Amino acid sequence: MSNRKALVTGISGQDGSYLAELLLEKNYDVYGLVRRSSNPNTPRLTNILDKITIVDGDLTDSTSLNSVIKDVQPDEIYNLAAQSFVGLSWNQPVTTGMVTGLGVVQLLEAIRQFGSGDERIYQASSSEMFGKIQETPQTETTPFYPRSPYGCAKLYAHWMCINYRESYGMHISNGILFNHESERRGLEFVTKKITDGVARIKYGKSHELVLGNLDAKRDWGYAKDYAEAMWLMLQQKKPDDYVIATGETHSVQEFVEMSFAEVGLDWKQYVKQDPKFMRPAEVDYLIGDYSKAKRVIGWEPKVRFKELVKIMVRADLEKYRE
Repeated sequence: MSNRKALVTGISGQDGSYLAELLLEKNYDVYGLVRRSSNPNTPRLTNILDKITIVDGDLTDSTSLNSVIKDVQPDEIYNLAAQSFVGLSWNQPVTTGMVTGLGVVQLLEAIRQFGSGDERIYQASSSEMFGKIQETPQTETTPFYPRSPYGCAKLYAHWMCINYRESYGMHISNGILFNHESERRGLEFVTKKITDGVARIKYGKSHELVLGNLDAKRDWGYAKDYAEAMWLMLQQKKPDDYVIATGETHSVQEFVEMSFAEVGLDWKQYVKQDPKFMRPAEVDYLIGDYSKAKRVIGWEPKVRFKELVKIMVRADLEKYRE
């Protein structure tokens, strides 16, 4: 029997790299959609680049998506590609809408027209869709109230997936993932900015860390655990939507305190706040209830907050030690 084929958009990102490794372990043929560029940005994939097939494509270019679906005929499609940095979405609301919102519809259309009809599709939805929260903790039935162009674009994509599922009988599951971090996180995200800054300060390469809102609270999990949840969703007979979270919330300040404590420093001596890092509309408090995922797909988080901070700080210390 030939291997199952999986297509992962956004494979070069944090989540894509963990998911690709997991799929390879499960003997999939893995295809990764990467935007054409003279300088392919695949540092997170160096250890598996020879085991996966990179295909050219772009969520904003329907012709490329059509030909990828036609050529690969994947059994499973994981759409992780997006303009995924919330802060940037304020400066680039149109691009964010085109990629994170409409791009998903272009992909769904390509699958609907050129796919086998039996493929299973995962869409990366986001806790940012809850925004100004209407109830605590947030579940699959909590009303949405996005507070950023990113959150709005994700919500449009989320509802379009439900629409295609109900209109065309497509096997599409939305994973409403709360914040998930790892040592592979990009520097534009606050958690990585913190752990990288701590390592730099520890080795005397820097003397301060400038941040925005320290009071925002998030439900932070480990990206590798969350990649497993994506795969589990597509193994179910029935497509559905799931909140993936840890059920704990911590403030940015707690993340800072714990990161500095890991290297034996007092954070108050190094951290400064700058209004330019504040968002026009802040999401103050997110905490997810993952009980449905636990009950239906048998998923729960393995790595908790304290361990996550340790993993990230130690990886950055290692990087600067070298």
